[in-house]
Amino acid sequence: MSLLYKPDWQETKENYRKWWAHEYFGRCAIAVYAPKKDPPDIPVPPEPESIYQKWYNLDYISQVNHYYFSHTFFGAEALPIWNGGYPGHTAIPTFLGCKVHLDMQTGWWEPILKQEDLNFEHLEIDESHPDYKFSIKLLERGVKEAKGKCLVSIGAFGGCGDTLAALRGTEKLLFDCIERPERVQQAENYLMEMWCRHYEKLYNIIKEVNEGSTCWFPLWAPGKFYASQNDFAYNISPSMFREIFLPAIKKQVEFLDYTVYHVDGTGNFNHLDALLELPKLQAIQILPGTGKPSPLYFMDVLKKVQKAGKNLYITVRSSEVKTALEHLSARGLFISTCCKTENDALRLIENTYRWSVDRC
Repeated sequence: MSLLYKPDWQETKENYRKWWAHEYFGRCAIAVYAPKKDPPDIPVPPEPESIYQKWYNLDYISQVNHYYFSHTFFGAEALPIWNGGYPGHTAIPTFLGCKVHLDMQTGWWEPILKQEDLNFEHLEIDESHPDYKFSIKLLERGVKEAKGKCLVSIGAFGGCGDTLAALRGTEKLLFDCIERPERVQQAENYLMEMWCRHYEKLYNIIKEVNEGSTCWFPLWAPGKFYASQNDFAYNISPSMFREIFLPAIKKQVEFLDYTVYHVDGTGNFNHLDALLELPKLQAIQILPGTGKPSPLYFMDVLKKVQKAGKNLYITVRSSEVKTALEHLSARGLFISTCCKTENDALRLIENTYRWSVDRC
């Protein structure tokens, strides 16, 4: 079955299956986004009149999604993924009671666990919360909109470390990691069990239309998929990460069928050795972070991931794709990039067959 915004969906699914299985299929996996050559004459959605309209008006969200899809070429493994944005109003900290402050670009939470001791056992997702109810409506609307046209994101609702940092506050959680590490680990395991239950409920809503799942991270998998992360870990030592947070990450990876770990920022490179020890973790993204050089500048880190037998995901400029393939194995490699025109994108995809070498 093809999709309106992804006519080669059948071929793309097969390539994804092979990539997850760490199989070589003649080139690296590559997602190339570009402006569509002959887009339909659809008016540009107006700028949102309010924060509410941008994040809560389902008709407006639908309009923005379909305008983007109809004006974008999704080359090779690039995907049209219906979503309502990820400023935090549909994430677990909000459902647990953190007040979320939204602006036109993003959002942030007010911590609620302000007591000296880290007491968390009373926390439960409030399914009567207006934002929880909206998150379900958003997914159901996405499923309706996606049928025969695109995929729908399961969302971005938190993960190891970052959810607790939202509940506690980053500074206070750092002190907790020093003063009560066992308690932090207990909280992480508690929150991860909650995360898994929440994921299961959302997955049951989107799995049929997606023939699997996708999330805020633009990959597809034929089962339960999510991008694991712990941006909070940028602030802590490798030994502290391994002792306190790795058990919950392991629990998440073993719950899911397919996982990519989002290594965000050079400070998180310190935790790569621990992550590479997780046998069921299939893929790792290396993202140096804002203001840092291209991932290719950290070639030793990229090669470490591949040497460990994990799939590698990087985002580079289109002009860097050839260089990446001169130094990295195309087996298990996923490159995300964009081009100025659809014709440029098609040429780049064709060139990846010539540049790709299976060095594993």
